[in-house]
Amino acid sequence: MQKLTWYFDFISPFAYIQFKQFSRLPDDTQLELKPILLAGLLKHWNNVGPAEVPPKRTFTYQHCHWRAHQLNISFKMPPNHPFNSLLGLRLAIACENDPSAIETIFNVIWQEGMDLNSREAESYLAANLPLKNIQSAAANTNVKERLRTNTEQAAAEQVFGVPSFVTQDTNKMMFWGLDAFDMLLDYLQSKQFFESPEMQRLKNLPEGIQRKR
Repeated sequence: MQKLTWYFDFISPFAYIQFKQFSRLPDDTQLELKPILLAGLLKHWNNVGPAEVPPKRTFTYQHCHWRAHQLNISFKMPPNHPFNSLLGLRLAIACENDPSAIETIFNVIWQEGMDLNSREAESYLAANLPLKNIQSAAANTNVKERLRTNTEQAAAEQVFGVPSFVTQDTNKMMFWGLDAFDMLLDYLQSKQFFESPEMQRLKNLPEGIQRKR
């Protein structure tokens, strides 16, 4: 049994595309899904998101559209981005991080292309999530606290962006981004390369220069 934690935010199109490829994970994988607030993570690391750099923003959207097309994954950008993803994150937690509930939330944003905070999306979620009242569920104090705790735990595990996998083994390897999915699959198949002297040396490679901030 190989245990993994997957940290994600519904704001990320890369997270949606990676989620749609979970069938590629080995059968013996035990996967824990943890919603986190990307904005909190960026603040922790004094970083900015890809949508905050204008040319990177455009490239990111076009790259995701292309990548989803290459993988034959249905993809439609919502009417605005970035957007406030708190409702989706809290509803996922209120549903106990159930994969089917998470998929429903991902789909309303990235497959249906809806504004998560629109009445249309809220009606869709109310009809398709196992919650009596989505607004009261999202406003629950315990749910809010669990989201904060998830985000703090992600930072403690050296996660700096989404989506990210963290292996729950002695190595505690972190695999960030959609592009690292194949790297994760290699690790799960054999850890020998990742435990090599060169990979260990790279963990402590000294800096040659630092840019002033």
